[in-house]
Amino acid sequence: MDRSVRAHLALFTVNFIYGVNYVVAKGLMPAVIGPSGFIVLRVFGAGSLFWLMRAVLPERVSMSDMGRLFLCAVFGVALNQLMFFHGLMRTTPINSSIIMVATPILVLVLSGLLIGERITWTKAIGVALGAAGALSLIALKPKGHNTGATALGDLFILINATSYGIYLVIVKPLMRKYTAVTVMSWCFLFGAVLVLPFGTGELLAVQWSTLSAPVWVSLLFVVVMVTFVAYLLNTWALRYLNASVVGTYIYMQPVLAAGFTWLFVFVGPDRLGIPGQYDATLGWPQLLCAAAIFLGVHLVSRADRDPVGSR
Repeated sequence: MDRSVRAHLALFTVNFIYGVNYVVAKGLMPAVIGPSGFIVLRVFGAGSLFWLMRAVLPERVSMSDMGRLFLCAVFGVALNQLMFFHGLMRTTPINSSIIMVATPILVLVLSGLLIGERITWTKAIGVALGAAGALSLIALKPKGHNTGATALGDLFILINATSYGIYLVIVKPLMRKYTAVTVMSWCFLFGAVLVLPFGTGELLAVQWSTLSAPVWVSLLFVVVMVTFVAYLLNTWALRYLNASVVGTYIYMQPVLAAGFTWLFVFVGPDRLGIPGQYDATLGWPQLLCAAAIFLGVHLVSRADRDPVGSR
């Protein structure tokens, strides 16, 4: 199978996992574990797996790349994960996934700022539409109805999307030189140092002996699949595909998050043994915001594919 095809399959798998994560992680916070403590668990758990793999597949890293690896840890591990989980705890899975759709726009804009790619009027209009949709969604909160979404939570998700966009741009040069295992090992090592002060207290407060089997499975899913497997596949795909293509797969997440949210509500969280409140509200205001974001992404992506207009 062609490597580019495998890279696309890897990205599909990653975003399928992320779609499930919106619902699973939402149900665990804060009833089981606080968001910062959850991040410490994720980073140390997945980081240990990366370093076990690195012991089998050793690769020397140039000291000149340590600075970039540290920045990848800041934007791709520490800030990215802290903002996402703190945001997800304060908003709905659907809101979170819709805001994350702005990431492809951010990736293209940051590519222009960081590597000098020209930004055309089409791209500028797309960026404006996407930003308007994301910011409007943050401001929207139905009166008299508690959906579980807050402006602060949506803002944290937007910061997370920006951080992830920066990460996709700055990690790309490293993937031309090193394997995904090497890059992730160092990113998670630096990331562990960065997140430890924020989440140690919440991690120690967890009543581990009282956790049910479904909760343990959910925790393992987030650590192994959402963190270790997803980061590994996502970073590996960057070796063969452009950052903008990787970002484009985020378009799947609103549909998947909505689908899994409705499924959880239909089946019933109590039956699944996972605590938490799930809201499946998706009204016309949210749909209009999503449409603005999707249209903005389409315009930016179309301009990016235009060999005349984008160069």
